[in-house]
Amino acid sequence: MIALLDLGVGNLSSVQSGFKRAGAETALVQNRAAWDALTQTTAVTGVVLPGVGAFGDAMFQLRSSGLLEVVRRAAKQEIPLFGICLGMQLLFSVSEEHGSHVGLGLLPGRVTRFTGDVKIPHMGWNSLSYVAEHPLLRNVHREEYVYFVHSYYVVLQDPGHLLAAADYGGVQVPAVVGKNRIFGAQFHPEKSGSVGEQILRNFAALCEADRRGQSRAEEAVSHDR
Repeated sequence: MIALLDLGVGNLSSVQSGFKRAGAETALVQNRAAWDALTQTTAVTGVVLPGVGAFGDAMFQLRSSGLLEVVRRAAKQEIPLFGICLGMQLLFSVSEEHGSHVGLGLLPGRVTRFTGDVKIPHMGWNSLSYVAEHPLLRNVHREEYVYFVHSYYVVLQDPGHLLAAADYGGVQVPAVVGKNRIFGAQFHPEKSGSVGEQILRNFAALCEADRRGQSRAEEAVSHDR
């Protein structure tokens, strides 16, 4: 089961529908109590942090709902975590959106606004100018088109976390990032047609592979006893 965290700042139905098309089962989680209830009855194999709107508002909602601790615990336990759009930006250290706001700090970097002679927001279809070889991007290639809607982008502190990029007005926009079991997509996979569906399918496959690996490890420990 993949848990979709509901911060009240986005339409989760499209994300849930996207995972359904990708063949993955999901459950909406609005707060810490809902998370605790879900994990008591179901094995959560992955966590998705979607979102639209303002960075500061989303961080406030994470704290007030108790989901901030859920995200940090999932990261510590190496449960695959996938941030989408604003959810990806929340993974980073700090945002300059409407002031300075501290993020989750799971990846190093800052969120800053586009400047110069470009239309803001960066909205619509844009092609990927760089794609690394990674299980999350299996069967996704350079020059594939995906759907963006954002006015701020991430400046990475570690270039090694870049998995895919898109060019916008001469800025290399991190489109997909990843470190260990923490991933993010600046665009909306659920609105990006077959390419986005493939990425959601790949994430679900990573979650399932981790679950099977953990089960085998637990079986081995039980056998040794």
